[in-house]
Amino acid sequence: MAELKNPFPDQFSALTQEKKIKLLETMIRIRTFEIKVEELFLNKKIPGFVHLYIGEEAIAAGVMANLRVDDWITSTHRGHGHAIAKGAKTDRMMAELFGKKTGYCKGKGGSMHIADFSVGMLGANGVVGGGFNIAVGAALSAQIKKTDQVAVCFFGDGASNRGTFHEALNLASIWKLPVVFVNENNQYASTTPVSYGLSAKHVSDRAKGYGIEGYIVDGNNIAEVYNAASYLIGQARAGKGPALLECLTYRVKGHYVGDPERYRTREEVQKMVNERDPIQTCKKRFLDSGITNEAGIAKLYAEAEEEISAAVRFAEASPLPEPEDALDDLFSFSPKEFPEAVQ
Repeated sequence: MAELKNPFPDQFSALTQEKKIKLLETMIRIRTFEIKVEELFLNKKIPGFVHLYIGEEAIAAGVMANLRVDDWITSTHRGHGHAIAKGAKTDRMMAELFGKKTGYCKGKGGSMHIADFSVGMLGANGVVGGGFNIAVGAALSAQIKKTDQVAVCFFGDGASNRGTFHEALNLASIWKLPVVFVNENNQYASTTPVSYGLSAKHVSDRAKGYGIEGYIVDGNNIAEVYNAASYLIGQARAGKGPALLECLTYRVKGHYVGDPERYRTREEVQKMVNERDPIQTCKKRFLDSGITNEAGIAKLYAEAEEEISAAVRFAEASPLPEPEDALDDLFSFSPKEFPEAVQ
């Protein structure tokens, strides 16, 4: 197991009560959004494919709490949680899932391509491993401009087997770029268990091949994720170069909504839900320590429900894009003005 010789400094305990509750609030907002998206998809309200982040919320919440608005992230096909935690608006996200003109990509990208540059969300990506080099490019721009911005690249265990993973870590290491690679090891690359698809014992072990540090934490423990992210992002911001953080978690839902999940048992999934749900673990921790009470938690759920219900209403009321808008934003000029250029 890759790990620090000493534990990460405990920055979580020093957080104010308000900031700790904000972490739980972020996780609940993500979970509420995903539950509603699953319901809408199964009722044929959302087209395309949907990949849910349920069970992994502590990673997005814990990492993003250590980033500034002008820091960047790159995401995956399972990116709703990253977008929400980074500050993207849930109404525009929902509109995009509905294929509506008011969505982040004007209804053309759907679930796997949500981006909001205004909050540093450089985009979810339908290509496995597609975010590695984008994050490295963002980090390079910070180094060239001599800012103290940091890029964080989220990726799954399966993506660590793609060529872009190795290209990105190699270049980031050579140039000591301010980028943190966050592996969400949810145990399955689509239908392939990590025990079969990974040549190393841990994804974080691969950091050694590129001369950078690799660490591993419990990705369902908000305090562990927060402390690791705080340390590694701080190091990157200070010019210490890249690092690889592996967060052990579990994908509660199938690879996509509708996945028959023949590659694992229901008993396995239920055991993980009962024992390692990140939200239930965080709630118990906060209740036991007196950070909040049942009424405070109920308020967080009620506010999340209202927010996501409003997002659905916004999406349903929004117009569909016009067919003649199909080629807009693909060129530096308007195809409507120069139709001969695209014929």
